[in-house]
Amino acid sequence: AKYHVEGLGTFGAHVTFFNLGENEARDEFNNPIGTFRSYDLAVGGSYGFKLSNRLALGTGVRLIYSNLAPGQVVGSQETKAGVSVGVDLSALYKTGYFKMGSIDSELSAGLNLNNMGPTIQYSDSDQSDPIPTNLRFGWAYKMQFDQYNSLTFSNDFTKLLVDRDSTGAKPFYEAIFSSWKSIDVNTGTPDDPNVESLGVLSQLTVGLGAEYWYNDLFAVRAGYFYENPNNGNREFLTLGAGIRYNIIGVDFSYLFPFEENHPLANTIRFSILVGRGA
Repeated sequence: AKYHVEGLGTFGAHVTFFNLGENEARDEFNNPIGTFRSYDLAVGGSYGFKLSNRLALGTGVRLIYSNLAPGQVVGSQETKAGVSVGVDLSALYKTGYFKMGSIDSELSAGLNLNNMGPTIQYSDSDQSDPIPTNLRFGWAYKMQFDQYNSLTFSNDFTKLLVDRDSTGAKPFYEAIFSSWKSIDVNTGTPDDPNVESLGVLSQLTVGLGAEYWYNDLFAVRAGYFYENPNNGNREFLTLGAGIRYNIIGVDFSYLFPFEENHPLANTIRFSILVGRGA
């Protein structure tokens, strides 16, 4: 939901729920010992304002509740839901409309420093893990053919800002700067390791997208996501659609991975927006 206050800015609130379904628990001897359900939940708010007709800034904060494997025993410690807080900072610049041939066009560029916050813990031990702080930056080119039809092409890059040393994960305010370096990855097996160096450019994930709008009421979208095979190896297409009517907006997307039996296969995402200009 979002609400614009004239002269002050735009306020927003959101709830994100990711259901991982039912999973089978097993003991150290690989014997089934029951089932459990996993899910992630985030609740937050955001605020954005214009510095000028071209430049806007924004920020957001969310409470994260990650219930991955509740009630399991790992190394004599019982697992529990992890709780953390994430903070975002973002900026967006728009050129305003200009003529590209006979077509009204607009170019935008933006960046988002996402999910800055303390580490998260899933057991009673001292072990904790960093939440995935990311820097995302990219551009979009919009063509307004007439008052009813528009087409936008976009491209973005994402860098994971997480760093570890011999003492564990570094705080996010250090990792934002220290994570811009090559990392060693094992492309072999534990018994037959093959360590390779992965440069900063190879650590970037890449997204491409296209979006068509008719009369600001109905949208059709397509996207492509790529990640280096030695850095996650995710690659998939997405198809989606969106509807806006009055203060209600609904978005839908479906994910098509390139790999067979991929865990993200058949993933469906729904978003519901409520607010003026939704």
